[in-house]
Amino acid sequence: MTAPLTPHDPPPPHEDPAEGRPPAHGQPAGDSSVPNPSGYPQHPEPPSGHPEDAGHSEHSEPGPELRAELVQASVVAIAVAVSGVLLGLLWLWLAPKVPLVSDGTAVYLKNSEGEDAIGADGVFTLLGLAFGAVSALIVFLLFRHGGIALVIGLAIGGVLASVIAWRLGLWMGPTSDVVAHAKEAGKGVTFDGPLKLGAKGALLAWSVAAMVIHLALTGLFGPRDPEPALPPVANPEAR
Repeated sequence: MTAPLTPHDPPPPHEDPAEGRPPAHGQPAGDSSVPNPSGYPQHPEPPSGHPEDAGHSEHSEPGPELRAELVQASVVAIAVAVSGVLLGLLWLWLAPKVPLVSDGTAVYLKNSEGEDAIGADGVFTLLGLAFGAVSALIVFLLFRHGGIALVIGLAIGGVLASVIAWRLGLWMGPTSDVVAHAKEAGKGVTFDGPLKLGAKGALLAWSVAAMVIHLALTGLFGPRDPEPALPPVANPEAR
């Protein structure tokens, strides 16, 4: 008698029968239809060119609206700074003169109780406030849709204009060499003292007035943002 034939054992369920075999005819190696033997999903590689870097570079560049605001702010700052020449001329014309007199050995104030010395500071401050208000009104009428860049341009231009006006008034006013001026005028002759700005805080009057007036005009008469649309109300009778 012969022993019965023993059937071949089936492969274990956890083993892939196709593992370790060469690819079938017509099927390329590494085909996507064959599952990943490691059991983890395969992540597609990002395409060449690094699109994430391209998107980052797009956001890093300022938009056209921001560039337009920066250009407008630069123009405003330059125009305001140039107008400081007019402030300097008006300050030289309107500021009270300080009369001095010499006795041959020293120079004295002709009117020791006068307030002419501090009057120049007050005139400069008032002129700076007036110029700041006018410049803010003109900028608001020209650029109603301007943002914070215009306010910064007004502030920087106001400081530059005040410095230009101050130095111009000193340069065009009476000489600061009081001794030489007294010798030139002679003994007992009244002459004008140099124009001075004692309170340096007056240099900020233009900028402060311009920023306050521009912000106030923008808040009162500036463009308003459209109100968001309300969601539709569901009709309870339709249920």
